[in-house]
Formats: sequence, structure tokens, C-alpha cells
Amino acid sequence: MVKLMTPGPTQVRDNVRYARSIETTNPDLDLEFYDYYKDTCMLIGKLLQTDNPVYIMSGEGILGLESACASLTEPGDKVLVLDNGVFGKGFADFITIYGGIPVYYTDSYTDEIDVARLAKFLKFNHNYKYATLVHCDTPSGVLNNVSEICPLLHQYGILTVVDSVSAMFGEPLNVDRCNIDIVCGGSQKALSAPPGLSMIAVSNSAFEAMRNRQTPIASYYANILNLKDYYQNKWFPYSMPISDIYGLRAALDNVSLDLDIYLRHKRIANAVRNAITVGGLQLYLKSGFSNTVTVIQVPSGINCKDILTILKEKYQIMIAGSFDVMADKVIRIGHMGENCNIDDVALTLNALTEVLRQLNFPLTNNLKDIFLYNLNESHD
Repeated sequence: MVKLMTPGPTQVRDNVRYARSIETTNPDLDLEFYDYYKDTCMLIGKLLQTDNPVYIMSGEGILGLESACASLTEPGDKVLVLDNGVFGKGFADFITIYGGIPVYYTDSYTDEIDVARLAKFLKFNHNYKYATLVHCDTPSGVLNNVSEICPLLHQYGILTVVDSVSAMFGEPLNVDRCNIDIVCGGSQKALSAPPGLSMIAVSNSAFEAMRNRQTPIASYYANILNLKDYYQNKWFPYSMPISDIYGLRAALDNVSLDLDIYLRHKRIANAVRNAITVGGLQLYLKSGFSNTVTVIQVPSGINCKDILTILKEKYQIMIAGSFDVMADKVIRIGHMGENCNIDDVALTLNALTEVLRQLNFPLTNNLKDIFLYNLNESHD
């Protein structure tokens, strides 16, 4: 069995798998399921520190992103796309599909968004209906400061749509304090449930913008308004994937009971980054390091695919490459959710050390040893 150490999907705990195997009722007709669904949504809201209504959507995390754009965008709307990563840039595709006009604000792909520089831009450029932003852009691992960026956008009346799929439950997030109008998450990242579900929290301002549209929302499945009154009407716009939601609830309960979840992500991420640099490798980023994924430059003269293939076939560990401008240039270790434990990360770093030495890259020390040393030092 291959150990999954990718930046999503992640490993899944046994109790989550078991919950997905429980005999189910008919989610459309059983009124008790509406209460279960609502309670699960409220638990998500509590964990995200928001009073905004939360919805679980039947579709991988990208459905939440497209739904936000589909529900807000009208033909001709100008939308600010904060672009410092592949997924940040990718929001423009959804905006264009629904007739909007994406306006790129592009920053360095190796750094977090410079908030002071963005503030200067917005002073003279702020005629946008909403702005899109990625919390953690997984291909590079960059973490953007949503707690400063979103309130800045709100100063100009710009609604905010945040992709937190790869940060949610691995990075602290107070949705209400950050002034996020629509935040999107996915089941398969730090929450460590199987892929297949999106989670969104939606503000009153976002709902008002949807209700005041001059044109209908050009989608049914990606129409957030279709979910808004599900509980009052006891009606879902489609049959909810009840087994997946049972598994999601178990994963949420795991997170609720993990009082050190954010500290653990931070400690392990710091120790991984230190092991990489002390060991003689280079990180892709210069600033804005996420605690859920570490992105490492492939050394000159070594083939990225060779690293990934040997790790998987000889050591039964799967990590990831990347794509777009980073294709074949970096490798990515996911230390989020169930992956974020000392034993599995140490095993991965030890195997990576062996692979790189087989490929004749001169590491200074075993990456696992540096990692464990740093963890011990951080406790002193």
C-alpha cells in the first residue's frame, strides 16, 4: 500500500472510512437528515469562526470556487483577480465563463502578496464587484494574509471570495474577523476526508449581491441561491451524497477534538523547511510559507519524474510534482491533516534522502535526522 504524502488528497482516518460505510436513509425525504446536515454545517461554521451560513456541496473543492463566481458574476462585471500563483490566476477562467471581465493584479509567484503594494494599487483602482484570492496556493505553497487583504478590499466595497481549500483546518482562519464574503474549502485536504465535497460559508452581503442581480445565475448546480433555504423548505436542489457527509462529519469531529492542530502543523512545517535548507536543497518560495505543504526545487541535473517514481515504486511513498510554470521544477510534500504527524513525515524525508543520494545529489545530512533534531530543539 502506497503511503499518501501529497498536498491533497491526504490520508484518511479509519473512523472516517467507517462512517462512510454506515447504512443510509433517503436524504431527500428523511427530515432527520436535514437536521444532521444543518448541524454539520453549523460545526463547520464554529470551526471557521463565522456566523455566516455554511453549505456542503456535492462536488470536489473546485465546485465551491466555480459556484462563488457563477453566483456573483454578471456579464460585464469587473472582477479583481489577485494572482500570485497558479490557482490564483485560475479564478479568471470561472469569471470569464460567466461573462465577467477579470482584471489581474499580479504579484511574485515566490512570495506572499505584498499588502502595502496592493493598498497603493487599490487607492486608484477599486471599481470591482468582487475580488478573488487564494489563501494557500497549493502548486507553490504560498500562504496569503487574508486577515489583512480582505479587510483592505472591504474598505472599497469590494466583496471577497477566498479559496481556502488547501489552508482550511491547517492554518488558523477567523472568517468573520477577516471579512470574507465567500470562503471555499474541500474535504480532501487538511480535513482528511476523501475528495468529493465542497464547503462554503456565505455572508449576507454576498447573498444580497446574488439577489440583486439583473440577470439570472447561469447555472443550476453551481447556483448558491438554490441552497439558501433548504432547511426552511426541507428541500435540497439535488440528492445530497449522504455517505460522504457522514464521513465528513467524522473528520470534522476529529478536528474538533484536536486542540493542538494548528500548533502541530506549524511545528512540523517549520522543521521540514529547516531540514530541506540545512540538508542542501532549496525551497521554491522566498516568503509566505504555508504550514500545509512544502515545495522544494528539483536540483539541477536531476529529473523530477525520477524522484517521484523511485519514491513510489521503491519506498511506497507518494509525493507530488507541480504544474504550469512549476512543471518538472519542484516536488511537493503535503504535511496537512492526517499527513501531519512526525512518523510519516520522518519516513518521507528519510526516503527522499535515499532517493536523492541514489541520483547522486550530495545532501549534507539525512533530512529525517535534521527534521527530528529541529522538533526536539523546538520543545526545549
